[in-house]
Amino acid sequence: MESISIFEIIKVGIGPSSSHTMGPWNAAANFLDRIRKDHDLQQVNEVFVEFFGSLAKTGIGHGTDIAGMLGLSGENFKLIDTGKITEKIAVIRTSNQLNLGGEKIIPFTDGYHLILNKKRSLDYHPNGMIFRAVFENGEELVQDYYSVGGGFIATQEGNSYEHQCTRTLYPCHSGADVLRNMEKLGLEKISDLIFLNEESWRTRAETEKEALYIWQQIKECIYKGVNKEGTLPGGLNVTRRAAAWNSKLLGDKIYRNIDEWFQLVVDAEETFTTINKWVSCFALAVNEENASFGRIITAPTNGASGVIPAVLMYARAFTDHKSDDDIIRFILVAGEIGTLFKKNATISAAMGGCQAEVGVSSSMAAAGLTEIMGGTPAQVLMAAEIAMEHHLGMTCDPIGGLVQIPCIERNSMGAIKAITAANIAMESDPAKAKVSLDQVIQSMWETAQSMSDRFKETSEGGLAIAVNVAEC
Repeated sequence: MESISIFEIIKVGIGPSSSHTMGPWNAAANFLDRIRKDHDLQQVNEVFVEFFGSLAKTGIGHGTDIAGMLGLSGENFKLIDTGKITEKIAVIRTSNQLNLGGEKIIPFTDGYHLILNKKRSLDYHPNGMIFRAVFENGEELVQDYYSVGGGFIATQEGNSYEHQCTRTLYPCHSGADVLRNMEKLGLEKISDLIFLNEESWRTRAETEKEALYIWQQIKECIYKGVNKEGTLPGGLNVTRRAAAWNSKLLGDKIYRNIDEWFQLVVDAEETFTTINKWVSCFALAVNEENASFGRIITAPTNGASGVIPAVLMYARAFTDHKSDDDIIRFILVAGEIGTLFKKNATISAAMGGCQAEVGVSSSMAAAGLTEIMGGTPAQVLMAAEIAMEHHLGMTCDPIGGLVQIPCIERNSMGAIKAITAANIAMESDPAKAKVSLDQVIQSMWETAQSMSDRFKETSEGGLAIAVNVAEC
């Protein structure tokens, strides 16, 4: 089994969905690369893309169609000005043309060249799509792709575009592997083991720099979220709440930039109720940005992108574990836990429901927090187990196919559960635990396989049906 870098699990992304936005976007970019490798973009007459299954059923709410068009246009979701996305899509739709790869104008009519096929699913994975290019000489290039969670894509032939495949010095494909390597090397902190393995991709200094870059992006995302008012896009008329909550918590205090705002948060009254409100506010801020095609940190998915930021900001603002080294080690351990779920279960809601998104993110955050609180390796894994144990069976049932209800609030709940799980683990003896992290990961996967497809990001069950709202 190949190893996965933690920065493939925790990375820069764009809302509203890693599997339904980033995955199709990555697939479109890969298809352009395929054309360039074997053919010539200048020889392309037309391009067609068809989305199936979950991608089609919640495609409009998750911006799958938008991601497909922008990806084929050669746009990079890590670099694009998110404020101009609506304008760029309007140009394509009104002109019925698309600038393929930014190199050639071709005819492109949404609904003809791009189709959301809600009546059919591809066998390999619920998030399937097929791209087809027609060349001037009549030849065609056809490729299927599958968005398998977290923005990762693969093909049915076995080609994987998920991560940079490598084998680390001390492979960790299970919790048992982690503990075995810790004992073998005589290490006390799991993050030290991860530092060693990440050297398969980059130096320690580069790993530390990337982790602090992730932290900076998290702070900026939260700051944007707590300073934006209005209504979220999509038609549900969901009001942004983070900004109002932020103002209420800070009272009449004034700030001019992110650093002044953060200091005010740190200096705020620290009661149990106030801290809980701040944690929820942090999570809401990120997920409101995600729902608005904002730039966020995918961790491990976009639908769950508010959990780790909320818990990390909690640690930085309200605990003694706030050094840059603490931030780095939190991110390393959280990412490693995410790789265990990725390799042994799923981080795709279309495969496993929301337990695969908010559940995994909560498990990751609990482990990261326990690491910097001084927990033993066994306590770190125990915290991850506890957090997932109390997310088992959670359905993915977005109302109107949007990542707004119940997704945004679920991130707040996931963050609080992560903090609780860490506190429980810190006061527990892992030797007396009845359930291991590996066992709960196996249980999560078995639960996922037993769940009805109605509860796996199709908007055909749960709240999506109980609340009668047309797909937006």
